Amino acid sequence: MENQKDERREAEIVYSRSVKAGKRIYYLDVRKARNEDLYLCITESKRRQNDGEEAPSFEKHKLFLYKEDFAHFTEGLQDVIGYVKSRLGDIEARTEWTPEEKEEPAAPAAEEEPKKKGLFGMFK
Repeated sequence: MENQKDERREAEIVYSRSVKAGKRIYYLDVRKARNEDLYLCITESKRRQNDGEEAPSFEKHKLFLYKEDFAHFTEGLQDVIGYVKSRLGDIEARTEWTPEEKEEPAAPAAEEEPKKKGLFGMFK
């Protein structure tokens, strides 16, 4: 019975995209309703490290957006983003966090080439 629920749940997602933003990940899933209609499910997943627990937990919040509301939602979202930009100017995109960026890098010596980050930086 449990496997049938999992299979049905997976079958209803027809398109998906994830957006990583710092400690949060936003999942944008297009789902198919029983009547074959499509809607958008936006899930915010935030990583939480609980004291005394080895494994982190994830706090999730969901928003369901139906096709008849897309235009109004898009208009409202563009309006509030425009408001924030008018008050703060252009907002820089968040860079992806990696453990090696968290540490303060030592200043390279004048004759040394700066160390490259990431997997491909290991192969010079």
